[in-house]
Amino acid sequence: MMDTSKLRVFITAERIQERIKELGAEITADYPDGIIYLVCILKGACMFHADLARAINRHTRLDFIGISSYGKGKTSSGQVRLTKDLDSPIEGADILIVEDIVDSGVTLNYLTQVLQQRKPKSVRIATLLDKPERRQRPVDVHYVGFQIPDEFVVGYGLDFAEDYRNLKDICILSE
Repeated sequence: MMDTSKLRVFITAERIQERIKELGAEITADYPDGIIYLVCILKGACMFHADLARAINRHTRLDFIGISSYGKGKTSSGQVRLTKDLDSPIEGADILIVEDIVDSGVTLNYLTQVLQQRKPKSVRIATLLDKPERRQRPVDVHYVGFQIPDEFVVGYGLDFAEDYRNLKDICILSE
């Protein structure tokens, strides 16, 4: 059994789904032509990626990239490493990076630079959660599900040491 005594529901599953539908409609309107490549940053964004793909009413392709700057702690190590690369070339394509949470900006700043070198038509970012007060590097986030305060959150794909990803709600994890 999972210990839930240290968890407090912060954003309900129902509210998450409502907001994803809104984001899907916005993205659909912003990309009237061509194919959108939704690039999921593993592992945390997998739930958001799947639900967002279903909320976009146009042709999409899905790909996955693994990148990390956290390890097993609650704060970014500041060292970014690519753990899995894309399966498809992206030259000339509209790319939408799908992220679970933008915190320090270190990971997305690095990833955006890496992807831009591959000459896509465009690169934008969609994140479920944004913590702008923690930003250390500049990141241009186009689609934000929820702006949140500096709390450590888990659930709906977000983890602490690989635990809690399967929660339907986003919860604050206390010490």
